[in-house]
Amino acid sequence: MLRLTALAPLRALRRPPPVRMFAQDGQIEVRLTRRPTDIRAAQRLRYRVFYEEMAAKPTPAMARQRRDFDSYDKLCDHVVVYDHARPRGQRVVGTYRMLRREVAVRHGGFYTAREFDIAPLLARAVTDGEIMEVGRSCVAAAYRNSATIQLLWRGIASYMITHNIRLAIGCASLPGTDPSAHARALSYLYHHHMAPKALRVRALTAVYRPMNLMAKEAIAPRTAVRDLPPLIKAYLRLGAYVGDGAYIDQQFGTVDVFMVLPLERVAMKYHQHFEREEDLSTARVLRRRLLRRVLPIIRRVRRSAAAP
Repeated sequence: MLRLTALAPLRALRRPPPVRMFAQDGQIEVRLTRRPTDIRAAQRLRYRVFYEEMAAKPTPAMARQRRDFDSYDKLCDHVVVYDHARPRGQRVVGTYRMLRREVAVRHGGFYTAREFDIAPLLARAVTDGEIMEVGRSCVAAAYRNSATIQLLWRGIASYMITHNIRLAIGCASLPGTDPSAHARALSYLYHHHMAPKALRVRALTAVYRPMNLMAKEAIAPRTAVRDLPPLIKAYLRLGAYVGDGAYIDQQFGTVDVFMVLPLERVAMKYHQHFEREEDLSTARVLRRRLLRRVLPIIRRVRRSAAAP
């Protein structure tokens, strides 16, 4: 299992240096970054995966530069995973981008608002912390395993704690544009992971596609989970919920579902992990910061659940 050996403190600079976390062998590195060179490297990976491996349709400018990019990239913070054992130019093997609400409201809103009606969620959401959108998730084919995804989410968890993020939202994708091809997976998500009403988001009416394509009794959960892409499974392991309705993204050739992840759900998952794990010397800094912030949240959630 990959373990972290370094975590530098974040700094509130206009163009901060990357926050770096390294795997035990020193070859795998995770960066929280806004550096243009890191972002361009992430865009090249996104292009290879979305447009060369999958069925997305690049704009002429993207095709010329062989990078996936849009206006949101410069607004976002990015998580980038490097494997320094790979040839130069191919070292980025995973990436996410993150957009905080305070930034989004100054620049036209969240990307997901194009597909889902998130206004009710934003109106009801917590006021004592930030909301962020995660997106453009991408992992190179040879690295689509729990170790790489865990590293990505270590970086995201650190970011959530640092910026007092209480709620993470975003889209997750299944390949192809035919929801019926994913009837079992979509129905499993609908029946077993639907968000509570206070957090539930619905696909925009004009593009809404139902997810409830099979009866709950007809679904074998273990089989359905095997049908899910690794990134969706990672969301569920962290405690994410799904919204109501799917969206067909014609540009990227995907069926999109909405994911919402409250911090206290991440907190509980990490807290349980830390209680089980004995050798945590390589993750002490992240553990201290995480537990110091989230244990009070866990206690409040448990008290609320126990109240009559």
